[in-house]
Amino acid sequence: MKTKIFSSILMMSALVLGTACTEDMEYKDVQVTPVSQLYAPKDGQSVQLLSSATASTFFEWSSSLAEDGNSPLYEVVFDKADGDFSKPVYRLTSDDMGTRNYATISHKNLDKIAAAAGLTNGETGLLKWTVVSSRGINQATASEVRTINITRLMGFSEIPAQVFVTGEGSEGGADAAKAVAMSSPEAGVFEVFTKLEAGKNYSFIDNKTGSKRVFYTDGNTLKESLDGTQSATVAKTGVYRITVDFNIASVAMQQVVSVGWFFSPDNKVDVPLEYKGNGTWVGQGQTPFHQESWGRDERYKFEMVLDNNGNQSVVHWGPTAAGLDSRPSDNQSEDYFYMKEWPATQWDNKWKLHGNFDSGVNGGKATKFTFIVNASGPYRHAVEFGD
Repeated sequence: MKTKIFSSILMMSALVLGTACTEDMEYKDVQVTPVSQLYAPKDGQSVQLLSSATASTFFEWSSSLAEDGNSPLYEVVFDKADGDFSKPVYRLTSDDMGTRNYATISHKNLDKIAAAAGLTNGETGLLKWTVVSSRGINQATASEVRTINITRLMGFSEIPAQVFVTGEGSEGGADAAKAVAMSSPEAGVFEVFTKLEAGKNYSFIDNKTGSKRVFYTDGNTLKESLDGTQSATVAKTGVYRITVDFNIASVAMQQVVSVGWFFSPDNKVDVPLEYKGNGTWVGQGQTPFHQESWGRDERYKFEMVLDNNGNQSVVHWGPTAAGLDSRPSDNQSEDYFYMKEWPATQWDNKWKLHGNFDSGVNGGKATKFTFIVNASGPYRHAVEFGD
């Protein structure tokens, strides 16, 4: 009985004390002092951004004080040269989740910051920076402001893993889900053979669904659209070879005038191919082998004529193995038909047709060629009997 009475007294005491604490408790914001001095980088320092993943710039400042004795949190705040930090272009926490009075900021992030301030690839411009310290909801901005002179990367610090062509003037139209995929012949470089319509917008995106980064051409320069609205047009409807290099933010565009089956013994295109969309050309015709003293000659490759602002050039597409000099077998592996670009010559870098396609001895059957340069796989071609 005594135990129950004692327990009841303890519970009542706790209740009274708890209520008293609640009634007396008054939430009070913790005040924090502003940073009084910025240490590094020095005011007006010039920084040439580097593409190396380890490149960084060290920012440091004096410590703030919080009235509860705990450590404040810090953010480095950036603004345009004429900004007043009321709407900073970028905020970045200091090292160790904001607890340190210094920040090691990668050049990759500095490139983002400069882009947010409106600097284009390779451009040099002045940014302001300062530090905001905080404790709870209270914040204090440093009394000192410094500038940093940044030269942006020529290329992009973040290169997309995939790139597509979209827009009203593209083959897939304005529906991003139908955007045409670009191939990637080397790291940071993307290429596409695709048709564009004159006067209609096209752009590049890194994703068909969800959030997207948007890129566009400005002359020979590749730029990122910060608001997703910028695009480009071509003056003439046609099939274009477009190569974008994110490493140096460059764009190369050539109109594909023609593609054809080049027969080495004749030293000319004997079967023209027609563009069918998605980087694919198809054509068919007679392919009689050339009679030589040693036998019948069946060597071939493909010729592509390109136009760059009125200046035409000719390239040949042949096997990936330069020394290839054998006919395909009945069950030839697909890699025999893989192809790459070569300088235009009569005899170098060629394939040989299977003997079945000698229309001079097979009753005049037509041979059909399919030339494929798109992102569905290696650049390649197919040979079969025509209609």
